[in-house]
Amino acid sequence: MRSVDELIADGVSGRRVLLRADLNVPLDKDSGAITDDGRIRASLPTLQALQAAGARVVVAAHLGRPKGAPDPRFSLAPVAARLGEMLGAPVILAGDVAGTDATAKVAGLADGEVLLLENVRFEAAETSKDDAERGELADRLAALADFYVDDAFGAVHRKHASVYDVALRLPHAAGRLVARELEVLTRLTESPERPYVVVLGGSKVSDKLGVIEALLPKVDRLLIGGGMTYTFLAARGLEVGSSLLEADQVETCKRLLAEAGDRIVLPVDVVVTPEFSADVPTRVLPATGIPADEMSLDIGPKSVELFTEALTGAHTVFWNGPMGVFELAPFQGGTRGVAQAVGAVEGLSVVGGGDSAASVRQLGLDEGAYGHISTGGGASLEYLEGRELPGLAVLAD
Repeated sequence: MRSVDELIADGVSGRRVLLRADLNVPLDKDSGAITDDGRIRASLPTLQALQAAGARVVVAAHLGRPKGAPDPRFSLAPVAARLGEMLGAPVILAGDVAGTDATAKVAGLADGEVLLLENVRFEAAETSKDDAERGELADRLAALADFYVDDAFGAVHRKHASVYDVALRLPHAAGRLVARELEVLTRLTESPERPYVVVLGGSKVSDKLGVIEALLPKVDRLLIGGGMTYTFLAARGLEVGSSLLEADQVETCKRLLAEAGDRIVLPVDVVVTPEFSADVPTRVLPATGIPADEMSLDIGPKSVELFTEALTGAHTVFWNGPMGVFELAPFQGGTRGVAQAVGAVEGLSVVGGGDSAASVRQLGLDEGAYGHISTGGGASLEYLEGRELPGLAVLAD
């Protein structure tokens, strides 16, 4: 696929470039302030390169999940303000997605200026499964630009108007972030340097089953933490109390353990509590001894030691999913410990976006310790599963 740097080399000065960026940042529910601007920072290299080349940059992005209509709770206004601070120049915010206000403000752009369209998901057609509906929006978006650049890796697994259909209508290229994500994920799937260790956490086995099935034949160790732990423990016949359990996945976990149990590493101790709260007493117990009337919300210190040992000496590591409910202070230890062990790996260490990336920043860990922090949790997992991602397929020439 053509790169944004090739597009720039061909000349974009004075031309309008529609840049699909991933600016879907978390907001504080009370103040509306941005709590983690990692995705905005990740968008800067491509955006600044286009600015420096004299392009008139029109940025399309989404925020949250509005129901296909304008909703002030999901306005990109705070994103425009933060982006302007980072760029050192005001970012103009359109009052609509691809309507009269956006059209007028695009017409008034000067070379190097940046306009942010309002949340593309304020248009129901953005996420429609109907090709004609998406096409109508894509026509209006395409009319705003001469070229299209996709740098929103976190959205490339979606067949949305601003991700897929616009690229069918304009000369297109992949942004620097998309190129970096592809470079790293290709190394993970095609030529990982061994030992290759994958750490998977998060809530549900069903969410990660595809990537587990795809990676098990390729890895030397697969470390399981987070809510998935308890379905695997149940598959071993152990009591898990009121911990998160997918009963319909127990047989699947039994099969995985039978097929590759020598490479699957499960926690040996857990942090248990009577209820889901930050203000209740906790205990560390063996994973074989979760009381029937309690729940586990984190892996324990011996498990962290076990996982750290498995990661020591690894040359390639992929980590996706926290080890526990890291948002609550009593249950941060597992995620913190494993994150630090991943960051200490001397080879390629990849943090697979989503909650994993959020936990690195929330826990105040050094982002520079990791080889790559992905911006696309779901997209990364689908790529590793071997699925075709619409937003990438349409960029290929």
